[in-house]
Amino acid sequence: MLNSVITIKLKQRLNKLDSQDYDNIECWQIVEAFNKAQVEWTRRQLHGMNIVKEGDEQSTRRIDDLQVLLNTEPLNVTNQQLFYSGPIPENYLQWKRVDAYAKNECCNDRRMVIYLVEEANLNQLLRDDAKKPSFEWAETFATLKNNFVNIYTNEDFLISSSELTYYRQPVRIEVQGCTDPYTGQTTLNNVQCEFKDDIIEVIIDEAASILAGDIESGNQFSRGSEGAERNN
Repeated sequence: MLNSVITIKLKQRLNKLDSQDYDNIECWQIVEAFNKAQVEWTRRQLHGMNIVKEGDEQSTRRIDDLQVLLNTEPLNVTNQQLFYSGPIPENYLQWKRVDAYAKNECCNDRRMVIYLVEEANLNQLLRDDAKKPSFEWAETFATLKNNFVNIYTNEDFLISSSELTYYRQPVRIEVQGCTDPYTGQTTLNNVQCEFKDDIIEVIIDEAASILAGDIESGNQFSRGSEGAERNN
């Protein structure tokens, strides 16, 4: 869906297509509200906070809606003795999985099965013979801390390579000739929304609700909120 169509639809939802009063909606407000709505909608779907209570990959609808945000990138890790540590990408939104190949003195690369665990249970896991990192069983665990992925080896093996699969932040739309609310610079090119048109329609309702709240328009706020929730 083109940005021009998104703009028209948002103004229509707010009854501002022909308004000449002081409450006119400027283009940067539309951009900011729509981008905020994208993130709010995505977080709700990942967590299952929708009308059918379906979260990340719990139905074909959730898989289909969110697959565009799945991304896999190499994870550049460094040896920290007990674990290997690498930074998460700047556009990271939610964990999916981490993959790694490991080796030791006698064996070549082996693909490891890696589980995400809680930082609070770290010491118990490292002491538990059934759960601690094991090259023999090709299993280990990882934690997230301070925007770093930590893959634990317990000095039993070395990590040869790794990659992180994650949900990224939705791409922000940009409207040509409009002031970018994030940089304060004039946007030179259009950046379109990456979601399918049916999802964009829902996000438009969400954005209309955000804008209606900003201009204290109660009716449009209620309609946008209800529409966004009902169509999830």
